[in-house]
Amino acid sequence: METLSIRTREREEMVDITSAVRRVISGNGWSDGALLLYCPHTTGAVTINEGADPDVVRDILVNMCKLVPRSGDYRHAEGNSDAHIKSSLFGCDQMVIVEGGDIRLGTWQKIYFCEFHGPRTRKLWVKWLGA
Repeated sequence: METLSIRTREREEMVDITSAVRRVISGNGWSDGALLLYCPHTTGAVTINEGADPDVVRDILVNMCKLVPRSGDYRHAEGNSDAHIKSSLFGCDQMVIVEGGDIRLGTWQKIYFCEFHGPRTRKLWVKWLGA
């Protein structure tokens, strides 16, 4: 298993990690199989979405804050209940296809680490499931 280290700069942001994942694949010589990306943090997530237009990420973050506001009817004493909820909505993992040594993504797709309680240094576990 490999570990990616991701440094976030905002309380909430989506960091494009597509190139970093590609470097892990290339560096290990992985060719055909599947790759599991797993976030071991309860206030972080990993997702795949459009990467061509930065307004998509902005729209996701702005509207997630409207759907799950920072303050609300929360009892969790740490003050980050919204981050836990957002993480659960996005999910802690993604499985990606690797073919010919590269990730199979749609034309506009990128892989994002989602930060909901930053800034922090985060880990993303990368597990190769070769063919």
